[in-house]
Amino acid sequence: QVQLVESGGGLVQAGDSLRLSCAASGRTFANYYMAWFRQAPGKEREFVAGISWGGGSTYYTDPVKGRFTISRDNAKNTVYLQMDSLKPDDTAIYYCACAARRYTMATMNDGWYDSWGQGTQVTVSS
Repeated sequence: QVQLVESGGGLVQAGDSLRLSCAASGRTFANYYMAWFRQAPGKEREFVAGISWGGGSTYYTDPVKGRFTISRDNAKNTVYLQMDSLKPDDTAIYYCACAARRYTMATMNDGWYDSWGQGTQVTVSS
């Protein structure tokens, strides 16, 4: 497994922006698909965005398309989630995740991931 540490969450107003970071260690980061998930109070954890090992392919869930951008810096072993035009519905704990197998395009199903961060809280007020 890989160790993942998220940062960058906070309390913002609707329309504001935040950038989340996830620092990885313990595995060759550049070989693995990475993703962001979130879990709102009383709801199941859901996929937000994913990025291939080289960064050339990205995927987003419909509610965040056009507002969120996932990226990665393999030299820094870090994956990012730039969140713009935030809405109260984006309020959740955000987790980064690493795919269990290298060079594998993971899916929205969290069963494809074997490493998770501790999460960072994002709260968007109206």
